[in-house]
Amino acid sequence: MKARYQYRFYPTDQQKKDLAKLFGCVRVVWNDALAICKKSEKVLKSGELQKLVITQAKKTEERQWLSEVSVVPLQQSVANLGVAFKNFFDSRNEKRKGRKVKPPRFKKRSNKQSARLTRRGFSVQGDKVYLAKIGTVKPIWSRDLPSNPSSVTIIKDCAGNYFLSFVVEIEPIQVDAKNQSIGIDIGIKTFAVMSNGSEAKSPDYSKLDRKLRKKQRKFAKQPKGSNRKQRTRHHIAKLNLKIANKRQDFLHKLSTQIVSENQTIVLEDLNVSGMVKNRKLARAISQQGWAEFRALCDAKSDKYGRDFRVISRWEPTSQICSDCGFKWGKLDLSIRSVLCLNCGTQQDRDKNAAKNIEKVGMGHRHDYKRTRRKGKTVSAAHSDEVSRITALPGR
Repeated sequence: MKARYQYRFYPTDQQKKDLAKLFGCVRVVWNDALAICKKSEKVLKSGELQKLVITQAKKTEERQWLSEVSVVPLQQSVANLGVAFKNFFDSRNEKRKGRKVKPPRFKKRSNKQSARLTRRGFSVQGDKVYLAKIGTVKPIWSRDLPSNPSSVTIIKDCAGNYFLSFVVEIEPIQVDAKNQSIGIDIGIKTFAVMSNGSEAKSPDYSKLDRKLRKKQRKFAKQPKGSNRKQRTRHHIAKLNLKIANKRQDFLHKLSTQIVSENQTIVLEDLNVSGMVKNRKLARAISQQGWAEFRALCDAKSDKYGRDFRVISRWEPTSQICSDCGFKWGKLDLSIRSVLCLNCGTQQDRDKNAAKNIEKVGMGHRHDYKRTRRKGKTVSAAHSDEVSRITALPGR
């Protein structure tokens, strides 16, 4: 299976200029090819696009500077555009799983820049890496490459940091699982509540978030095109990077621990795009990285040979007692604990949901018809109520 190994490197001043030229050429080739496809109203083959936007463009005065960089990343830029169009059409025709993919867009100078090189354009020479028409760079080798890389992507993020991302072949890791299965209920205050009773709290982003909001308000008031606005943009990118790194470190450690200790991992399919429409919770939900956590668990399950499952979002995991299967109905978010009147068990809302997620994912379900009792459901719940379940006759 394939994996990405990313390392940071620090180019010299001359290499920064050469990389800026490379990123600009890759961006121009992408935009020219995309403009041709939109004008012709059809996607041309990769070979035809390369002939138009690279070979013939180099002979013109407007694009003759394309010859100053390696042709390999330019060809890969056109190939990547073809892959982007294929993913878009497959998603539109429901041949691709997951959320809908948007059509390719034009690239901007202010966004993250990247250029991909195949084996013709780079080579690993000991502890250094040679890049065609850029020179030799020395990455910070935080870990060894497991095999010879098939390609490398040069990345410059919005904060001005440079990275090398290698694509390598790795072998699945054989580690015995301590537990057979686990269900995970994801939330905001407590990021994950597991069916075994353990909890994982998300990092505190409030301090960085306050600084970010202050910079964003300042950025909105500054005149367009000014140097101060550009410096503020750079500060905003650095703050966003700090939040992203803090979140990514937490999610990697948590997902690795969960996948390595459990044979079957069960998550609930959440409608995140619909949940962020709530303006009061949108920022808090977006900071958690639920989709990233699900993607990490899925990828690491393949790496460790685990079984990753996702249950339907319509399963009433918060409305059913995990011990007896009695269904008490919908609960207000303010109610965090429920007393089941059928079996008398005091159920924590999140832990009860995690247990039900595990049961549904493993195919074990209660017989809801047998455990349902006659009664009338309370229409509204308050935080001072013991539970929001069926009010039984005579009580």
